[in-house]
Amino acid sequence: MKRSKPTDLSTRPKPSPSKRQTVAELQDLQRLMAKAVMRPLTPAAKMNPRWTDGTPARNVVASFIKPNDRLTSFERLQLYNRQYWFRLLDCFYEDYPGLRAVLGDRKFSRVAQEYLSECPSVSFTMRNLGQFLVRFIEAHPKLVASENQLALDMARLEWAHIEAFDNAAKTPITADDMLDANPQTLRLQFQPYLTLLRLNYPLDDFLIAVRRGQGLRHEASNAMENQRKRLPNKLKSFQRTNIIYLAVHRHRNSVFYKRLRPDQFALLTALRQGASLEKAFAKAVESGSAARFQPRQITKWFQDWSALGWFCHRGEATSKRKPLSLSKSNPQQHPNRKKPL
Repeated sequence: MKRSKPTDLSTRPKPSPSKRQTVAELQDLQRLMAKAVMRPLTPAAKMNPRWTDGTPARNVVASFIKPNDRLTSFERLQLYNRQYWFRLLDCFYEDYPGLRAVLGDRKFSRVAQEYLSECPSVSFTMRNLGQFLVRFIEAHPKLVASENQLALDMARLEWAHIEAFDNAAKTPITADDMLDANPQTLRLQFQPYLTLLRLNYPLDDFLIAVRRGQGLRHEASNAMENQRKRLPNKLKSFQRTNIIYLAVHRHRNSVFYKRLRPDQFALLTALRQGASLEKAFAKAVESGSAARFQPRQITKWFQDWSALGWFCHRGEATSKRKPLSLSKSNPQQHPNRKKPL
């Protein structure tokens, strides 16, 4: 039996080292991929066959996406491009049913496309998708034409609803906590989920009816399937009446729209802006919203607002935001409020 000859490992051919991608190259690839996925679709809901410079998109896509045995590079990327837009539109449709009712399907669809193209998602959560919508409508009034003020009011109300639905909550303070406080120095902090609104149209009851008809957001994306269906609550006309003041807030895991008197709104607004209790009363009187405050009346207001948990301790760290479910509760247990959504 013969011994095998020793192998000289140094004589074996070494595999050629693969080129390592630098951090800068990886970032460039990520930006290119994001740009491709976030590009607006065609009217037929397909990926645009032309790149931003007018060249065929398939040539650009082939430079960073490999084909497989079933799909071309273009077709593979198109799956992600379409799903990105379908998901965004689905969330936008479900977050703004009131705006859709105000504008109608065709105009709302254009606003959605234009807004999401100019203000793409920049957050890990879809709940922030509409955070720039009010500013966008103000900058592009032609998109909503004659419904400009109505659309702005509705967009403000619906964003306030989103904030009330799942924004953070801090430890509330009670009316008893404020009994011995000096009104000259007492400054109150409001819950992050509370929004004070001055609206030119009485949209609260209408939006409650619309949202009850639409239901909550579902996990599956169905915006493209349902966007051409007629909206049952479509708004034909809406007459402008007296200005209304609202506090949009959360209580026991439900969202509520609570109407305020002008003097209540002026007082709460001044407090939210950081004024002391004494100065807040003075500002409310100066604004003409209140000629005179009655002590018994003021006590009742603060008892109600404290019972709703609107005030919290100043300087407390914000607790982690978590999603909530909207549950129905007894309206009689909630002082002077509208029914839960």
